[in-house]
Amino acid sequence: MVEPLSQLIDLYLVDSTELCQKQEMKRKEIQAAGSTFGNYFRVTTFGESHGGGVGCIIDGCPPRLPLSESDMQVELDRRRPGQSRITTPRKETDTCKISSGTADGLTTGSPIKVEVPNTDQRGNDYSEMSLAYRPSHADATYDFKYGVRSVQGGGRSSARETIGRVAAGAVAKKILKLYSGAEVLAYVSQVHQVVLPEDLIDHQNVTLEQIESNIVRCPDPEYAEKMIAAIDAVRVRGDSVGGVVTCIVRNLPRGLGTPVFDKLEAELAKACMSLPATKGFEFGSGFAGTFMTGSEHNDEFYMDEHGRIRTRTNRSGGIQGGISNGEVINMRIGFKPTSTISRKQQTVTRDKHETELIARGRHDPCVVPRAVPMVEAMVALVLVDQLMAQYSQCMMFPINPELQEPLQSSPESAEVTL
Repeated sequence: MVEPLSQLIDLYLVDSTELCQKQEMKRKEIQAAGSTFGNYFRVTTFGESHGGGVGCIIDGCPPRLPLSESDMQVELDRRRPGQSRITTPRKETDTCKISSGTADGLTTGSPIKVEVPNTDQRGNDYSEMSLAYRPSHADATYDFKYGVRSVQGGGRSSARETIGRVAAGAVAKKILKLYSGAEVLAYVSQVHQVVLPEDLIDHQNVTLEQIESNIVRCPDPEYAEKMIAAIDAVRVRGDSVGGVVTCIVRNLPRGLGTPVFDKLEAELAKACMSLPATKGFEFGSGFAGTFMTGSEHNDEFYMDEHGRIRTRTNRSGGIQGGISNGEVINMRIGFKPTSTISRKQQTVTRDKHETELIARGRHDPCVVPRAVPMVEAMVALVLVDQLMAQYSQCMMFPINPELQEPLQSSPESAEVTL
């Protein structure tokens, strides 16, 4: 009886190993797709620039959250093309439809599907680009990776993919605001060589109304006019410029983020750098901090009038050791000049012949005005995911009130709202 039993054990171990290997391969296949973001609040975007439409599926949204298309439409209107002379002239209303996951105006806890149809495609604008690669665009690398690509509009590399992110971000922002009182705001702080001085904007009091008061989304009217003029100057020449979007988060609970590999700033950097045309990320003092000494850079602690531990300065950017400390989180994301321009450039064709290209189509002369809601969305998606992680790991048992604070800002108001 010993030999057959040992053989059975060997067979069991082999089967178990093969099963684990298959499960691991399946997990890697899913992750390799690259269209899903988040761990607890998971978002998958779908669609292409010149296909039938774009959108997202949100999985993990808490039930009983008041939600309608209008919540998302506000943010999508800030992102949509054709909103001013300094954005792409493509005309899309970007009207969204929620086709699952809600009932009677509340989320049900099941996946939420959001769809936005494409209505103003012009595939013929891309006839030259079907043969020749646009310099610094993803055309070439998509061919290098897949061996095939959607030529019209750039396919998944188009910024139109971000519609799904912005729609999901609207849900995340609403959860953050209702549950913990957190607010995510972004604005344009640089266009080409026009740089908004940091001390001109009060991050404690700057408002969405100030940001949305002009077409470039800079809260300072004087610098907004300079930025618009800089975009106009290159737009009429068929060229483009880049810029910087600054994003702040107010009233975020302490304790979000984890040490080592999943630091909060690392998650934010990955999220923001996944947006099209991004080239740089800074938070807090950023690279400027490298010119300071420790005594100059350190944020000294003090006790405020409410008995809370605070910092006198905020060079840490609201994050220390990869964990939020309760101060305003601030970060800056750099965007390159738009790749598709109507000026003659040297390139090669798909069949490897050198040629010249003058790109046609409708494209932003500067992406940063429309990138503002995209940055807000990605930051909100990270934070709501981290909020859920903190709740599940550290809030199951009573908190230590001497050191910890509740995640929920005002349970009474949240209950009334819901």
